[in-house]
Amino acid sequence: MGDLVTIGASTAVACALVAGLGGLALRVVRARSLVLSVVVAALTPLAAVSAAVVVNVRLMFLSAHDSTAVQLALGLAVVIAVGLAVVLGRRVATSSRELASQVRGLGDGAPPGAAGLRTGPSGAPAELAALAAELATTRGRLEEAQRRARALDESRRELVAFMSHDLRTPMAGLRALAEGLEDGVVERATGLRQIRQTVERMNGLVTDLFEVSRLQAGSGGRPRPRRLVSLVELCLDVVGELAAHAERRQVGLRLRSAGDDDRLAVLGDAEELTRALTNLVGNAVRHTGAGGEVVVEAVRRPDGRVAVAVTDGCGGIADEDLARVFDLGWRADPGRSPGDAGAGLGLAIARGVAEAHEGSLDVVNVDGGCRFALVLPTRTS
Repeated sequence: MGDLVTIGASTAVACALVAGLGGLALRVVRARSLVLSVVVAALTPLAAVSAAVVVNVRLMFLSAHDSTAVQLALGLAVVIAVGLAVVLGRRVATSSRELASQVRGLGDGAPPGAAGLRTGPSGAPAELAALAAELATTRGRLEEAQRRARALDESRRELVAFMSHDLRTPMAGLRALAEGLEDGVVERATGLRQIRQTVERMNGLVTDLFEVSRLQAGSGGRPRPRRLVSLVELCLDVVGELAAHAERRQVGLRLRSAGDDDRLAVLGDAEELTRALTNLVGNAVRHTGAGGEVVVEAVRRPDGRVAVAVTDGCGGIADEDLARVFDLGWRADPGRSPGDAGAGLGLAIARGVAEAHEGSLDVVNVDGGCRFALVLPTRTS
């Protein structure tokens, strides 16, 4: 029993000393190559076993013959450990360099698929491969955010140019009318009526700009009160208000609903939702030719959400333009004239209202035209 205690104590002391030396060695080489650190970590336990054998031989607990056999085995183990440590260290070091390359590429603006930016280093450990995949995902998100920021900036530049045109033209008209009234070449009643119409159009443009600014402010803007609103009633109001306008353009306008007691109630801002629906229906009437028809359909979807679909007879939208329909200032017809209604803000406002209500607004081409679908959740509290 005493010999076992002595063997255990001497072995523990020898291993502790070697472990301390190994820790010091790791501290010294920590700022150097990762391969060297892995080699030191692999050799430390083997050196501890070797030291324990030597101590026990000196204490006569092991014979010289046994010591030689153990030392030979440890020597071969050292060769194997160093080889594996070098392979592992180089593998981890290579993976780390590739990860560093990916991190540097996060903000360099390199295009997707650039050299050295892979979803995962070849042969990398699972943890590093997962980190590389996460970096690739983050890079994708950053690229998408940058793309959206560039698109938004481009839309804003176009909007400024369009608004400059849309405001300059009526201002020139107002000046001409004022001069005509001063010179007496324009009848007073006619001139005042035209001035009022021009001012109303300019006021509409300014109102649209304020609405876009408010919606883009999001949660940073002043919150508006929400209450239960019936989409069926809003659709009835909007269709009724635009019926005369549609009749003047010789466009049919009708509303479809389930006809039951379901009023399609949503928690929202009645004014905002009315504006969105007015923009959608007005846009549909404006782009539907004489003899065509605009159908507004309010339904409850199987998943419980409510949807208002506005189908027109515009002839459809080019596939390459579908993604830009809701951009600020975008218009299907690049030509702009004083008689054009709106400033390309109506659909952008409608989508902003939908997103502010945690809903969505999408467009698809259908036979003879396109369909805008406003989908909203039915939260009641």
